[in-house]
Amino acid sequence: MSHKENKKEYAVVVRNLSFRYSNQDANVLESVNLDIKRGEKVAIVGPNGAGKTTLLLNINGILRGYEGHIEIFGRRIDGRRSRKEIVRDVGMVFQDPDDQLFMPTVFDDVAFGPLNLGLSEDEVRTRVKEALRMLHIEDYEDKNPHRLSFGEKKKIALATVLAMKPRILLLDEPTANLDPRSRSELISILKWLNESNDFTMIIATHDVNAIPDIADRVFVLNRRIIAEGTPREIFSDAELMEKTNLEVPDVMKLFELLRCFGFNCDELPLSIDDAVEALTKIIETSDGRHIHLHIHEHTHHGVERLRERWKYEHHL
Repeated sequence: MSHKENKKEYAVVVRNLSFRYSNQDANVLESVNLDIKRGEKVAIVGPNGAGKTTLLLNINGILRGYEGHIEIFGRRIDGRRSRKEIVRDVGMVFQDPDDQLFMPTVFDDVAFGPLNLGLSEDEVRTRVKEALRMLHIEDYEDKNPHRLSFGEKKKIALATVLAMKPRILLLDEPTANLDPRSRSELISILKWLNESNDFTMIIATHDVNAIPDIADRVFVLNRRIIAEGTPREIFSDAELMEKTNLEVPDVMKLFELLRCFGFNCDELPLSIDDAVEALTKIIETSDGRHIHLHIHEHTHHGVERLRERWKYEHHL
């Protein structure tokens, strides 16, 4: 891949990135390499302590002093590029929204970044209103962010980044600690932002059930990149899942279990939408318009094998 191709096609290029914190003896990141195209949705997964947050903090320029190099739209991040330059292209939403919300009103929090870019008062107000409108929270302007629910704070934190109009969004565990409704809303928002606004998204997450909806490609990180592929390629690699202590989506588990009972499914669904499509196709092409399950001599052996892999109990 040439430098010219990077500028044309790639939002983020990381080459041989190594980083260690000053109070630690070992590197948190070791020779990390990845290429992310413009408009891609990419998930970074890995066990606790794998370096996911550290990688995002390097990409958005908060952490410096690494070995290797990072390019954002073909331009290297180094000591000559200021934070103000970087945040025009790269915005990061932290796992804990309280790390980003510190002003007395939502308007003030969302306006803080654009004001520090030196924009006019009219432009700042326009950006605040646009960011809040994108997330359907226009009536939150005068509210105290610290009195909002955790899910509402997540939206405000995202709005503070959107008001900067970056081309790349970095999201650290965006669905963590959200109730089911707030989680579903946020996943829908992320999909819409990518599809309607052509954001490039890099999402560090443990939420494997969300990945089929929010990522085109997955990188598995454990200090270094140990695997890369589509969600299906990654989750279909049982050896990789076991080695990295990762789980597959719940829908995939259910259909793998159904296979033990004779369910004929060539490709395991990764999401609810995939499952609906697979079930509809199977029922429509079957003579009796039914799905038949049964217990045969290998059923219990298959179930026990899955129980051991998933490490939790089924009561059959």
